Amino acid sequence: MTVIVDLQADAGADLQVAKSACSDRLRGVSLRQLRAFALVARHLSFGRAARELHLSPSAISLQIKELESLLGLALFARSARGVSLSHAGSVLLGDVNRALLALRDAGEAVDRLRGEESGVVAVGMVSNANYFVPRLLADFHAEHPAVDLRMRVGNREQLLRQLYLGEVDIAVMGTPPRELELCAEAFATQHLGIVAAPSHPLARQSAIPVARLAREEFIVREPGSGTRAAMEAFLAGAGITPVRLIEMNGNETIKQAVMAGMGVAFLSLNTTCLEIQQSLLVSLDVEGLPLRRPWHIVSARNGALTDVARALRQYVVERGAAAIGDPIPARASGIPVAATG
Repeated sequence: MTVIVDLQADAGADLQVAKSACSDRLRGVSLRQLRAFALVARHLSFGRAARELHLSPSAISLQIKELESLLGLALFARSARGVSLSHAGSVLLGDVNRALLALRDAGEAVDRLRGEESGVVAVGMVSNANYFVPRLLADFHAEHPAVDLRMRVGNREQLLRQLYLGEVDIAVMGTPPRELELCAEAFATQHLGIVAAPSHPLARQSAIPVARLAREEFIVREPGSGTRAAMEAFLAGAGITPVRLIEMNGNETIKQAVMAGMGVAFLSLNTTCLEIQQSLLVSLDVEGLPLRRPWHIVSARNGALTDVARALRQYVVERGAAAIGDPIPARASGIPVAATG
């Protein structure tokens, strides 16, 4: 853990005293307290942190109070609306996460010296990837049974934050932002299109002009979703503003709303294969669609991956495309989807 003390250059004696005081405080800090702090900071919830550690909320609260007492700092701001990280907590969190990762790496190094392959890999994925990544992880686990895999599902912005904080080792998403320091490798293609109920007036039409979509109500994902960003870019490029947006969280909820006739939706066609095969949804034959976007496996460039995390990353690169299968099913209306090229 790095402790930075900002003193004048000529105050050498005072600097030594300050460092000694920090060291004395840190000697009393336990690993359990650091793990509790990291989890409460991640969830901003004592209850969720307690469930993950299989402890009571009061036990977690006690560990945080003891840690704050040892450090002489308030790590969280508590109010009737919940908890939030204090400035001190935000500064400390990065170092704590790095320390916990270093301990994990040390444990894996010991396992390697003993000839054992084990470890923990935290894998994040956008919800569109939830339709094929679990199969990949199950196959990987069958070949590496001693590796503990932990999955997190979130939208693109949530996963980027988790990568930055070291809460996930690798993540599967569409196109990551170029401005962030990430190590991203494409391994498959995602096809994005517009789906509707079979009874929709456009369901049996072919070569639908993009301009026709201006009269449609769109059911969309929450802000921060990569699918929503792709939809907005596609419509904006055609100069189209939908008459109405109905926002919902999660692909499953959106599909049910489309089936009920509430509107059309711009979704990954990987997520709608079953519904289209069962004639519950139709992929509309819109000019310029489907969009083709790469799937990426992503890790933080400044975070060293463990051996097992690197092995899983390579496994996804090599087998990810096969796990996805045919991304564009035949349309329920009988009108073929545009060729994938």
